[in-house]
Amino acid sequence: MSGEHAELVRLLWGPHPKPARGPRPKFDLDRIARAGIEIADSEGLAEVSMQRVAAQLGVTKMALYRYVPGKAELVALMVDAAIGPYPEVETWRGGWREQLEEWARQLLTVFRQHPWALDATIGPRIPGPGELSWLEQAISALDGTGLSGAERMDAAVLLVGHVRGITQQARAAGPAGNPEAQLGTILGDLMQTHGARFPAITGALASAAQSDGQDQAWEFGLQRILDGLAALIDKRAR
Repeated sequence: MSGEHAELVRLLWGPHPKPARGPRPKFDLDRIARAGIEIADSEGLAEVSMQRVAAQLGVTKMALYRYVPGKAELVALMVDAAIGPYPEVETWRGGWREQLEEWARQLLTVFRQHPWALDATIGPRIPGPGELSWLEQAISALDGTGLSGAERMDAAVLLVGHVRGITQQARAAGPAGNPEAQLGTILGDLMQTHGARFPAITGALASAAQSDGQDQAWEFGLQRILDGLAALIDKRAR
């Protein structure tokens, strides 16, 4: 492991030794991360910088470097603080399907609250303990189903992908937008002129217009993923 990665692992996972002598530190890593989250939530990830976070905390940028070596490490701390840990549940009700459905809804809420986390969680990277607690929960929910460890991991990744896709579309639609409704309006306008060339789309839009107007993509995708897992689990059982 490179020195840069080792430092990030230490920041995310500890231990965080306290000085034996001298004045106590003014800040801890969680407070620094929360200051960055506040900026990202209101202005976006691009506006987060060591300078902005230092100003938010009322210190100089050089003082902040005593705790965090740079923006990449700062963002990693922000992600772990914003996403995790998974909310504690005393007793799970229902089987694996109910547990994963609740898990996915909780994750959707997190990404809707912190949409900047979409950009900060792309590609291979070192996750923190809070973020990994979500993966642990999803994999554990599938214990005893007959699925292999790799299949349980893939199931969790599939659900994360659906959550990310829905959140990405909602972000693109804007604060008050419904991406499915917006797409329907755009396609509807096009089909008024070109509907004869695309009869399947025209029929689908007509059917969608008779629905309650809510965004169905999230619920439809979630239930179909769970249906697929149910079919695979049943196949294993047979």
